Order: sequence, then C-alpha cells, then structure tokens
Amino acid sequence: MAIDYTRRPSAAAGPTPGGVNLSKVSLTKQAPTVSLTKPGQQQGAMRVNLNWSRGQQKAGFLAKLAGGASGGVDLDLGCLYELSNGDKGVVQALGNAFGSLHGAPHIQLDGDDRTGSAVGGENMHIDLSQPQAFKRILIFAMIYEGAPNWAAVDGVVTLFPTAGPQVEVKLDSTNNNARICAIALLTNTGAGIDVTREVKYINGSQSDLDKAYRWGMRWSAGRK
Repeated sequence: MAIDYTRRPSAAAGPTPGGVNLSKVSLTKQAPTVSLTKPGQQQGAMRVNLNWSRGQQKAGFLAKLAGGASGGVDLDLGCLYELSNGDKGVVQALGNAFGSLHGAPHIQLDGDDRTGSAVGGENMHIDLSQPQAFKRILIFAMIYEGAPNWAAVDGVVTLFPTAGPQVEVKLDSTNNNARICAIALLTNTGAGIDVTREVKYINGSQSDLDKAYRWGMRWSAGRK
C-alpha cells in the first residue's frame, strides 16, 4: 500500500521540531512506495535529478574501479515509458532520444552530463499535469563509460513534484557487475500516480531491462 504524502507541508516547511523532514521522503526497502498524485490535485512538470560522484578524490584501487580521475564514469539517466494509449518508448541520451515535454511522450531529458562534474547533474522532466496520460514509467541509470562500480559513483535520484515533498532514491547497492540499474517505477493506479523504489541491477543492455520488466519493445544499437 502506498503512503500518501500529498497533503503534507510543501518543501519549504523543512524539518519538524521532532526531527522528521517533511520536505523529503527517502524510499527504502522497508518503505518503498509513496503517492505522487491523487485525483483533483494540480501538478505540473516534475523534475527527476540524477547526481553522482566522478570519483576524482579516490585513490589507488578505488580510483581504478571508478574509471580513474582522467576517465571518470559517464552515468546516464533515462526511462522506459508506456502511455495509456499503448505507445511505448525510451527517453535517454543514447541515440539522442531526448523526448518532448510539450507533446508525446510528455517526458524530456535536459542533456547529457558526460563526467558527473555538472553541479545540477542530469535532469529529466515528466509532465504530471495530466497523469491519466501515463500507464507506467521506469526510471533507470546506465553506466555508459567507465567500470561498473555503483558504490564508487555514489548515485542518488531525486524526484521534485510540484506539490508535496521531494522523493529520494539512493543507489546504495554494492552490485558492481551490471551497467544498468532500474531505480524507480511510476505506476498509474487509477487513483493517481505511485512511485516505487526498485534499485535492481540488470546485467546487459536496455533490451535486458525491457525483458526484466516485460516492456515488449524492439531494440537496435545506438550511440551518442
């Protein structure tokens, strides 16, 4: 069952006297799901931010795992989407599939941070003003270049809905054998949009991610 935080104070409210921060919700294995929208609630374009460490301060063995200070790690943000009308696709930097916010699929990736050095990281926007347009959205991250060491990149994805608290998902697994991580699944429940923590590591490519979640698309090789 999803926990409904949509009636909580806005992000400006900050921590309560008891120390509970109502401006941010962290999804965990113990509490993996929250509600993002509910019927009648006004939402706009939700920003999804991916930030990670390039690993420049690491030395020796850890630096080699992280790709080294010279090469770094190129960690990409993307999503698989399925619209209510049956349309399916992917939004990602690979293949320049940046999407569109003002037309289908109503999801757009800002750009491609190749090093992790950009202060703002990578950002994707999802228009939740018409939540009924979506069936499901799977947010994922992929290590495009560099060694697959998720512990070294120290990634975190934060969702910034226009109403309600921020939702944070940390890529805190020590699985270093896979290049793709399914981070969070947004699902239209019929009573709003829920987001569920996944943090599942997939060996292979986007087509393997597709198979794991039974998306049912056809894939071909792409490049940046």
